[in-house]
Amino acid sequence: MNKLFFIGGLATAALCMNFGPLSAQENNNGAPALPAMFRRQPTPNDTLQSVRKVGEGSYIFSIYAPKAMNVSVSGDMINWAGPRPKAVKEDNGVWKIRVEGIVTPGVFRYNFVVDGNKVLDPKSPLAAETSNLLLNVSDEDFLAEKNVPHGAIAQRIYYSRTLGCERRLHVWTPAGYEKGKDKLPVLYLIHGGGDNDLSWPTVGRAGQILDNLMAEGKMKPMVVVMPNGTIETEDLNGEVPIFIEDLMTDIVPFIDANYNVEAKPQARALAGLSMGGLETMETLLKYYEDFDYFWVLSSGWFANQPEIYAQKAKVLKEIGPAVNKTVKQLVFTQGGPTDIAYNNCKAMLKLWDDAGIKYTYDEAHPFGHTWQTWTWNLYDLAQQLFK
Repeated sequence: MNKLFFIGGLATAALCMNFGPLSAQENNNGAPALPAMFRRQPTPNDTLQSVRKVGEGSYIFSIYAPKAMNVSVSGDMINWAGPRPKAVKEDNGVWKIRVEGIVTPGVFRYNFVVDGNKVLDPKSPLAAETSNLLLNVSDEDFLAEKNVPHGAIAQRIYYSRTLGCERRLHVWTPAGYEKGKDKLPVLYLIHGGGDNDLSWPTVGRAGQILDNLMAEGKMKPMVVVMPNGTIETEDLNGEVPIFIEDLMTDIVPFIDANYNVEAKPQARALAGLSMGGLETMETLLKYYEDFDYFWVLSSGWFANQPEIYAQKAKVLKEIGPAVNKTVKQLVFTQGGPTDIAYNNCKAMLKLWDDAGIKYTYDEAHPFGHTWQTWTWNLYDLAQQLFK
């Protein structure tokens, strides 16, 4: 079967674009949907599919732009010698442009034009990567580019049986890894909501932080895996249990099979920020025997969700003795009182206290719910693992 991939302005294929959104009921482990990290009013954009095939060579392009006056689509697949596809604005603010019968199998660039401005597809999996093209104004020494041996950050594609499609992750390996023979431990490092697997290597400065720590002899050699924790779901809440299934069923086995790593709990750590912190905590509840280290950055269950709180309290009390026995290190960090997860985390920690689970709490870097906090968190985390 011929497949067609549209690239929203960047020269990388958007993985899983041919698959529709998953509902919370479709996750493989049957876990209840979790509350989204940020509460907001739903819009048609939440479940919008921006590119849909509607016939042989025919596609509908959609973008949510309720205040726009004029919208069009541009790209390689447009027949510029013929009539331009017309955009129709629906009552819910979604513009639809039908490209009829002219698209042949292949790879095409495209973009929307909104009121005369070129706009990348905000629903493309690549869209979040554009926000990582930031001006670096930090003077922090641990983030700096230095004349030190540099590791490699590789983009890897794996097949997710959980989602039934190919997905992408990034892997950092230390300088000299290619010639080394020693099996290394692994840190699985997850981004936050709305980002993807390119966030830690770019705005998170993971490569610079790890290279500098290695050069200074402050961390153990390790492999750092940065997966894509974002999975589009119908209700925005179901991505956490689906990602956990993908992590344990597909990602960890992929790394064990393709890298020279120690495939045992003592050599595995899991850390995540914000929504990634929820994914880290939920993984702990079910797979606490598979990782010796858990770091939860700027995250917490919602204090205004009494049913969820009661459920989590029950689970924590059931697994508490086993967690204390098997987990070597559990750390909760926050960016101080201005961190939007601050109150939720503080309230949530009482559940861990009531269950008698041992942990460390840290808000030494009070920069709020920002990458400034989380880069410092990675700097601290990497120095403490596997020692």
